[in-house]
Order: sequence, then C-alpha cells, then structure tokens
Amino acid sequence: MQFSENSRVWVYQSDRKLTDREVQQIQIQLDYFTVGWTAHASLLKAKSEIRYHRFLILVVDESQAGASGCSIDKSVNFIKQVEQQFNIRLLDRFNLAYRDGDEVLSAPRNDFEAMLKQGSINTDTIVFNNMVQTLNELETKWEVPFKDSWHIQLFGNLVNT
Repeated sequence: MQFSENSRVWVYQSDRKLTDREVQQIQIQLDYFTVGWTAHASLLKAKSEIRYHRFLILVVDESQAGASGCSIDKSVNFIKQVEQQFNIRLLDRFNLAYRDGDEVLSAPRNDFEAMLKQGSINTDTIVFNNMVQTLNELETKWEVPFKDSWHIQLFGNLVNT
C-alpha cells in the first residue's frame, strides 16, 4: 500500500529500549489498531511501525479520510494502554533521544542538559525530532545533527564549542 509523502505522522518514543519480544507484541497491537482506526465512521488509511526498538510511529494518509480530533484521541488512548501494558513511557516529551555511535539512547531533559555541558553530546550528535508531522519530514528531518534541530534553540547555550 502506497502512502503519500504528505501523510500525517505521530512519533511516540519509549523511555527505554524495547525487547525483541515487546517489539513483536506491540507491533501486533499497532497493526490491529491501525486496521480498525476510524474517523467519523470512515476507516483511515493507516499504518504503523516500530523503529530502533524505541519509536512507535503511526501514519495516516489523509487523501481518503482525514484524522479528526476523535480519531486522534483514540490513538492517544491506545498509546496510553500500551504504556500501561509494557510499563513504558511514550508521552514524555522531555525524554530526548540521541545516537551514541550505532546505539539509540534517551535521557530525561536534566540528564540531556548535563551531557551537553560536559560535551558528551555536541552539535554533531544525531538527535531525533519527534515533532515531525509528515512522512516526508520523518524521512528527511527526524534524525538530524543537534545543530540542525529544534534542540539547538532550547539548549544551544549549553553546548561546548
């Protein structure tokens, strides 16, 4: 199934790396949810995926039917259920993800700030912009160097240069 590059995207980041078994179980639930996801009684053209054992991604191609407030509420409620079932946090926007070599890690905002001050995270560190809104942005603006992300506006004064 083809999805428009303008499809809407929601990225939910786990506060820890998921196990292979958890990824498998959550993906089954994501698939079940997206197949039945509706807006005003119309099925949404939707899909989901899990990347790096950490990011749950929902995609809706709105060329057939648009995601409404009610359908977005359904997805948030679903994500809350996943949080409870797997004892993870997916809605914490102050948990920031970054790359350390090939590994994707995350840290609470205070720890992230401390790593910036000590230089273990710098302007070239790859960070994840979970605020992307389209499939195109997911592919081009999700994994970016710190210096090219929204993070620089918030934390730029803490970076050791």
